[in-house]
Amino acid sequence: MRPAALGSFTGVRIALLGSGLLVNLIGFSVYPYLAILLRQRMDLSMDQVGVVLGLTAFVQFAGGAPGAVLAEHLGLRRSLLLAMALQTLGSLGLLAGEVWPPVTVLALMIRSAATALYSPAVRAYTVHGADPDEQPRLVSASYATGNAGIALGPVVGALFINDPGVMFAAAATLHAALTVGHALLPQESRGHTRAVEPLHRALSGLAVLPFTVTALTIYLHLYFYQYLASYAEGRVPTVFYGSAMMGYSLLLVVLQPLLAGRVEQMRYTQAMTIGFGGLAIGMSAFAGGHELTIAAGIVALGVGNSILFLKNVLEALAGTPRSAAVVFGHQRLAEGVGALLSGVVGGVVYQAFETAGHLPGLWLAVAAQCVLLPILVVLVHRRLRHPAPAPVGPR
Repeated sequence: MRPAALGSFTGVRIALLGSGLLVNLIGFSVYPYLAILLRQRMDLSMDQVGVVLGLTAFVQFAGGAPGAVLAEHLGLRRSLLLAMALQTLGSLGLLAGEVWPPVTVLALMIRSAATALYSPAVRAYTVHGADPDEQPRLVSASYATGNAGIALGPVVGALFINDPGVMFAAAATLHAALTVGHALLPQESRGHTRAVEPLHRALSGLAVLPFTVTALTIYLHLYFYQYLASYAEGRVPTVFYGSAMMGYSLLLVVLQPLLAGRVEQMRYTQAMTIGFGGLAIGMSAFAGGHELTIAAGIVALGVGNSILFLKNVLEALAGTPRSAAVVFGHQRLAEGVGALLSGVVGGVVYQAFETAGHLPGLWLAVAAQCVLLPILVVLVHRRLRHPAPAPVGPR
């Protein structure tokens, strides 16, 4: 790296990158195991667990758009401080949930809202005051450190899944320390604030097909992220599962840059065929229920999602006159819609297969959705864009 490039990474920015890594590590040490935690603490059925997972994921994903607006109004430093204070409160709530189980749900909502505010604020602060040629490497570094936290989190969670109180106590301590650290950040200048778009224009210029396909991608993807831990419990060692989840995150980090050029040249329907085909293969492999099939399924999902996540963003950017920031807000909202559906519908489907004693069939049902739903989405979109002409009656 050139000396000029190194100069972009000031002490404050390095601290923010480290904070992003830790925040994601703490969050994803819990997220893949939430279904197990909720069932153990509250004796919920999986359809009830799904509603909780869907709502918390919706707040975290879709809340990014209002979180960004709030950060503009409050200021980045204040927003980061508020987000970390809420994270600390949420971790304390998860700790208290051992004694008062219903507090667990409230704590999860608080942490999801905190993440929705923290994510846009920390990335904006990281590039604040940077020259245009510095911004790409700063944004790239922010995503890289965040993904590193996502990769490490499931492994850490696997080590403490049988003693979550220790993990939540450590999380509360780390979040409190990070709150103090963010209080020491210098106040950013507010001299170049831009007018915020009125709320009624938030969905203007929405790229409908990429929005719908993104929601569908997340809906299917989160069956894997939200329910595989419960399915794998008792079938494979927890540490293996945590390591496999880490491998999935690292696979995305490696594959997306390698595939970027090819994905850009693909037709959208071709990218959907390969991407959802990878998801279908991966979900089918999970039905095997042992280390080899779960590992193979995760690799197939990694390939499919690497293509779908990237192509959906590129198509959304190309299909609307709105700014890139607005497009990313639209995509974040689509992710929230998909996450909510995955929690609510996925929980019911999981419960049905578990009650019937045919849980491996869940993954075959999800694989069938990976094949059929994208076809349905494309057909409906084409019909809406090119409605059949009305028949001409006799004169």
